[in-house]
Amino acid sequence: MTDTRSALVIGGGIAGPATAMALHKAGIEATVCEAYHSTAEAVGGGLSIAPNGQAALAVLGAEDVVRRIGIPMTAMVMQSWTGKRLATFGGTDPAEPIGHFVWRGELYQGLHEEAARRGIRTEYGRRLVRVTETADAVTAHFADGAEATADILVGADGIRSTVRRLIDGAAPSPRYAGLASFAGRMADTGEPSTNGAMHMVFGKRAFFGYQVLDDGSGGWFVNLPQKTAQSLPDARRAGAELWIRELTRVFGEDRTPAARMIARTRPQDLLVVGPMEDIPTVPTWSRGRMVLVGDSAHATSPSSGQGASLAVEGAVQLARCLRDLPHEQAFAAYERLRRARVEKIIAAAARTNTNKAAGPVARVLRDLILPTALKLLAKPEKMAWQYGYRIDWDAPVGPAPETARP
Repeated sequence: MTDTRSALVIGGGIAGPATAMALHKAGIEATVCEAYHSTAEAVGGGLSIAPNGQAALAVLGAEDVVRRIGIPMTAMVMQSWTGKRLATFGGTDPAEPIGHFVWRGELYQGLHEEAARRGIRTEYGRRLVRVTETADAVTAHFADGAEATADILVGADGIRSTVRRLIDGAAPSPRYAGLASFAGRMADTGEPSTNGAMHMVFGKRAFFGYQVLDDGSGGWFVNLPQKTAQSLPDARRAGAELWIRELTRVFGEDRTPAARMIARTRPQDLLVVGPMEDIPTVPTWSRGRMVLVGDSAHATSPSSGQGASLAVEGAVQLARCLRDLPHEQAFAAYERLRRARVEKIIAAAARTNTNKAAGPVARVLRDLILPTALKLLAKPEKMAWQYGYRIDWDAPVGPAPETARP
């Protein structure tokens, strides 16, 4: 039986409101505490919501958030820098997209509006600095001197989580993936429609993804190999005009739309997203009345296409466990249900990053091996464990091991 009636959710990004809504569904009053003093509709580039993520949102009754703002992806086409098609994922039924492409700022706004509609409060300017616990409660102490108390505290504060450090002072730091990320949103790409398909190109010097809608609008993203991580502030100080010239040059030899689309992008529409990072494993997910969710527990590289989807899945599973069990047993059950799955996805994304950052010799080997490997992966049954994952909200959670349906 649950002993949790209230929760503080630290972090107001994607995982924060999703977790608060899941807890609300479980009958737990949740307050979101965001460190920054303002909202973040203008922060971040593009991301995908996979079918498993959309299914998790459906458990919360929030699937329309993505349907309103998302661009359906009916297929994913993998190409080489020569324009050769290496493999196609999906595309058999246009009515069943393999995912939705969304801009992070719009997803952020949509989730926050949906949480607010349900009466969930978000407090801004609440930067967590320390936590104290008693036998019955946990108190968050914020930099502005404010305090808040609840039955549990959930760290949904991202890859550089303060809560993770408070749970375990020896917790690992983010690992640089060898890639810097950029994106562009375009009202007029100058390119023909991709007919619902997202194209992923293993370029000669960098990785390029793009989708063009029927009206000529669309977007793109780039993963640029860089041996040394460049901080986000430094990358942004270089200026949009410089990066547009540099990225256009990088893709100059590719026989794809990459160079044309980048050169056509207006400087004000370029998003410098920053270094790509992950954390292969976080040894400790909970301590006392504190627990981690989303990137604070399992930060995967954006190459997985699963970061937001895993965050929503985790929110749903955590809320299920807290609904049915005392918090200590609930935290253990939640981790048991999640750890193997998320770490498998993190590892797969790390292998993808290696291919994206391949040097001249490795690139030749990659281009020889990838067509066969991708054709095997393109078989629906090979990816069912990832995209077909569904959570049965109504199933009770017990303290004994539970096996999640793939």
